[in-house]
Amino acid sequence: MGLLANAVSTAKTSKLEIAYFEAGPADGPALLLLHGWPDDGTTWDEVSPALNEAGFRTIAPMARGFGATRFLSPSTLRTGNAAILAIDAIELLDALAIEHCCVAGHDWGSNIAEMLSVGWPDRIGRIAMLSTPSRLGGLKTPPFWHARLQWYHWFQATRRGAEAVRGDPKGFARIMWETWSPAGWFDDTTFESVASSFANSDWLDVTLHSYQSRWDEAKPDPDGEWLDARVTATQSLTLPTLYIQRAQTREPFLLITLVYL
Repeated sequence: MGLLANAVSTAKTSKLEIAYFEAGPADGPALLLLHGWPDDGTTWDEVSPALNEAGFRTIAPMARGFGATRFLSPSTLRTGNAAILAIDAIELLDALAIEHCCVAGHDWGSNIAEMLSVGWPDRIGRIAMLSTPSRLGGLKTPPFWHARLQWYHWFQATRRGAEAVRGDPKGFARIMWETWSPAGWFDDTTFESVASSFANSDWLDVTLHSYQSRWDEAKPDPDGEWLDARVTATQSLTLPTLYIQRAQTREPFLLITLVYL
């Protein structure tokens, strides 16, 4: 049984050359690890060794617009809605000849995992969703108290907000880390390492499209419209699902965990 080193590899899909980290036994069950925003594939570095030790072959890609992942053509739309990111993920599995896998996703990756389970239920064994609510039945406008927490969504959906983000993308990402993190959770070295992935020339376009399209301020990628429609029409998942979300209380680390079997 060969072991895969946790080094960066690349694979070509119809639109991308995707950079990904792969580790663990080459013949182990595949586990796709999907990062969120503003983050990159290294978010799983402290988790992957334990998964590999448990026998999993882990694949942690850089999403389009992040790190060394590149578009193959300048004419391809620089979109970032969840459906097109899910299609990127399934095409990566195809490129790696992986027919069946489990998926764990954080933030953006959580919604991608859910989309994969709706679009390709015969290929996904089970999923873990971290920190982002389900979009089954369609993305609803949040109540006011929740909308206030999502200020960065609305900020990016305005012309002047988008201009400000384009003016200082790294500073905007840093504010997100500081907003969401307990004191001492990360240091400057860690942030700078991850932020190097935001230097990708397509990061801003993908980022802004993701937040603008989810609130109908930009059109989603047409190649993913069928998947968006299927998720909107779906009310529940048919596979085992673990969902972990911080509770909105004064206790900063209280978690709500739901398991669907």
